[in-house]
Amino acid sequence: QVQLVESGGGLVQAGGSLRLSCAASGRTFGTYNMGWFRQAPGKEREFVVGIRWSGGITYLVDSVKGRFTISRDNAKNTLYLQMNSLKPEDTAVYYCAADPDCSGYGCLYDYWGQGTQVTVSS
Repeated sequence: QVQLVESGGGLVQAGGSLRLSCAASGRTFGTYNMGWFRQAPGKEREFVVGIRWSGGITYLVDSVKGRFTISRDNAKNTLYLQMNSLKPEDTAVYYCAADPDCSGYGCLYDYWGQGTQVTVSS
């Protein structure tokens, strides 16, 4: 089992940057596939980007390509999401998720964090 805690959200102006972190408990973080999701007000939660335990990356949302970068530091049990050139439409609660088996869009991740709010002002 793994517990996830996100941090790094906040208020930023359009064009700015934020780096989200997701700290994981347990000694098996390196064996989990990880993902970032987001949920904007009035919308369903959507998959943003994922990274396999091996480092392979899966993007779904075209709008973040070239602006968001996912990475992981298995030694620190931490997942990151570097977000650059932020836009107002990126405003959402961002969640990290973990699963030992599947990854990417369509995966029913087993473990979820509580979310961190990202607000981008225009």
